[in-house]
Amino acid sequence: MTDEEGVEPTELPPPLEPRLPPRWASGQRTLSKFDGLGLAARLLRLAVVVVLLVGAVVVAAVTVSGVGPPSEQDLRRQAGLLDKRQLLIGVKDDQPGMALLQNGVYKGFDVEIAYLVAADLGFAPDDVKFLTIESEDRARRQALDVKTNKIVTVDLVVATFSITPERKADPDVTFSAPYLRTEQSVLTRRPHAKVEALSDLAGKKVCTLNTTTSAQNLRRAGVVPAGKNKISECVKGLRSGAYEAVSTDAAILAGFVAKEPKTFQIHDIGAEGSELYGINVGTNKALATLVNLALYRSYTDPADRRWENAYDTYLRPEQPFAMPQQVAVAKQPEVSRPAVRIWPWEDER
Repeated sequence: MTDEEGVEPTELPPPLEPRLPPRWASGQRTLSKFDGLGLAARLLRLAVVVVLLVGAVVVAAVTVSGVGPPSEQDLRRQAGLLDKRQLLIGVKDDQPGMALLQNGVYKGFDVEIAYLVAADLGFAPDDVKFLTIESEDRARRQALDVKTNKIVTVDLVVATFSITPERKADPDVTFSAPYLRTEQSVLTRRPHAKVEALSDLAGKKVCTLNTTTSAQNLRRAGVVPAGKNKISECVKGLRSGAYEAVSTDAAILAGFVAKEPKTFQIHDIGAEGSELYGINVGTNKALATLVNLALYRSYTDPADRRWENAYDTYLRPEQPFAMPQQVAVAKQPEVSRPAVRIWPWEDER
């Protein structure tokens, strides 16, 4: 037979028969007892492999947990927070804008920073207890409980506590990352000649807080300051004429000018160095890492406006009364990421 062009088609060879094992050649499988044993053996080997893989994953996770940075839950356990029902925080009580106690309620920028950190530590506002702390007691974390009239050790100190090498060398002090940047300034009555440097106050009666960086700077400038435990005592003496000036941080003094702008004025002395406030957690290193984690999240998360809201509420309104002195830098200081393990399935804010 030929196709239409007269070419005989090539015949295709018949399909090859499948080459089956002997027991399949007849088209019917013959299952021996050894087949059942082989299948069972293979299933057993598969199960062993699965178990080994699962075990390897568990061992790897435990290994990472053991040698890598701790998780947030690990740090909470190490810091003693898991069973803690109340967080004690030492703050000032006489600094308008920073921390002021009125009608039994603490308010101010430092107070809001304390609430920010406490929330990230797992404490609701009602579980935070504020206690008044004096400047000389901030390193020891000893604060007064006005309700019981007893001195207690607080968990955190958020009280305009400047970070310095000398304080960092104290074994009882562990600072967090800085949360506010300001500088030293001078407060006088109105009217007063312009004060451009601390040395302009040499030979004058100047009041400041005991055991502070401001007192050290005054002594370096040749001023012998009168030291008080509360800045409000200095301001009271300034108002009465007992002192020529009061010197401490601008973030502290600005609140008094804003309250009494016709009585007081603030002077920009062109201080070269900055005052960086940190939170003292004592010897609790795990707690320090958790506090830094809270500050880091606040710094890096654009949706977290708690720091900015605190600044806008308490410090920004004081700026017009303090000009040309800057009250404080209107941006949270940079915070490095702390060594905390975040699992891929966890929400890293």
